[in-house]
Amino acid sequence: MIHQLNVRLPAVAYSDTHAWKRAASVHLGVQEQRIEHIRLLRRSLDARQKKIYVNLRLEVFVDEPFIEKRQDETAYRAVLSAKSVIIIGAGPAGLFAALRLLEAGIKPIILERGKDVRERRRDLAAINKLHRVNPNSNYCFGEGGAGTYSDGKLYTRSDKRGNIMDVLLRFVEFGADMSILVDAHPHIGTNKLPKIIQSMRDKILTLGGEIHFNTCITELVLHSGKLQGIIAEAVDHSGNFTGITTQYSAEAYILATGHSSRDIFRLLHKHQIAIEPKSFAVGVRVEHPQSLIDRIQYHCNTDKEIEDVRQYLPAASYSLVTQSFDRGVYSFCMCPGGIIAPCATQPYQVVTNGWSPSKRNNPYANSGIVVSVEPDDLRDYQSHGVFAGIALQENLEYTAWRSGGQSQAAPAQRLTDFVLGQFSATLPACSYQPGITSNMLSELLPLNIGKRLQQGFIDFGRKMHGYLTSDAVVVGFETRTSSPVRIPRNEKMQHIDILNLYPCAEGAGYAGGIVSAAIDGRKAAEAIIQLLV
Repeated sequence: MIHQLNVRLPAVAYSDTHAWKRAASVHLGVQEQRIEHIRLLRRSLDARQKKIYVNLRLEVFVDEPFIEKRQDETAYRAVLSAKSVIIIGAGPAGLFAALRLLEAGIKPIILERGKDVRERRRDLAAINKLHRVNPNSNYCFGEGGAGTYSDGKLYTRSDKRGNIMDVLLRFVEFGADMSILVDAHPHIGTNKLPKIIQSMRDKILTLGGEIHFNTCITELVLHSGKLQGIIAEAVDHSGNFTGITTQYSAEAYILATGHSSRDIFRLLHKHQIAIEPKSFAVGVRVEHPQSLIDRIQYHCNTDKEIEDVRQYLPAASYSLVTQSFDRGVYSFCMCPGGIIAPCATQPYQVVTNGWSPSKRNNPYANSGIVVSVEPDDLRDYQSHGVFAGIALQENLEYTAWRSGGQSQAAPAQRLTDFVLGQFSATLPACSYQPGITSNMLSELLPLNIGKRLQQGFIDFGRKMHGYLTSDAVVVGFETRTSSPVRIPRNEKMQHIDILNLYPCAEGAGYAGGIVSAAIDGRKAAEAIIQLLV
């Protein structure tokens, strides 16, 4: 017989299949030798108390052989001569929309302003080592979008967006480890995700789809309330416009640009296509020694205890939230064993984000700590109208660039000094490769944001004893958590003004991460399929 059961075991059994088998034997009242196989369905840690447990959902085969079921390959169709849909952006929304269209026999034509994953690496190296920003190929722009080189986290706070497992299965289909199907916080890793993205690209091209890199949308062709075409300009290796333009036309258009494509927002506004302000968040990156986060989260008292625990548990993470002066302050994109990365998309900007390799084995843990910003908080930027939130972002990014030394070096402050409003005479070691310079971050931030962050860190120090420490460094600024602009759409995923334009995912204000963006991209594709098939 096949049984499914939930088992709670000491954390040392996190990956111990022998312990799982013993527990299943006791739970089911059968001898261990009768258990032919155990398959892990779900795994999560519970570290709320001194003793840490792992919660497992197991499928147990008793007196019955286990036959590995091969995952059915998705039935994609050749589309060389099929109806076409243009997808603007090759991030998770664009790629998953393209795959969904292939299933329905519709040809996806992807236009991506950046380079493919392999070529992007050179531009990431240039921003890290030479402080040189390519405005069309960077951590935000290029094949795979921002998630490709900023961690590859595959969890979302909301299960109401759509079929999360469907997205995870597609990642496995293209080469991700099966563990993402069972872990509570699945994670691919920046070192592995590019190869998966390349496999998706190969599938799209093999079946007759098109992907045009170094192709930036510069104009829209509109007639009678419909999009008749888009004009794109080629960019060169350095990200400069070449003057060579091409017009693309199709049955429908999926707008899957990310939250940093500010030129797209301005292009829509120029044509009086509705966009609207929305809430977002800005703040800082904070980095601790990973050993300190392990000590706090795993309740260790000595380095030896940490060393012992890490033999069977992954690098510890955290999730924190509090209210500070009537606004939410929370951790964002927490990266255990990670690295702080420079994510500017234009010169004269410094923007921080974080990522982790698949093993999460770097010596630092970093996280965005951000403050919710509502449209009512932007009185100083009212003259910018719907772009008030972008104006705040740009002001912070320029301030960080100027204060860091007019390079990609970032302004920074010890965490305790930031909270106390003191200058840091020295700074701890930091993973941010372009370098950090000591600055009064609390004075560089708008007063309402700085004060809320300071109070938030004090609250977090109460929740995690040892978190508020001079060994941690605060790095400015985390500004690209989400889009400050929404592109409104109706219940059929169509723009309220342009019915053959389908805005989706982070850039349109409807998603927040790889999985939710992929789900939203697939939903946009499905809405188009309903009309074209």
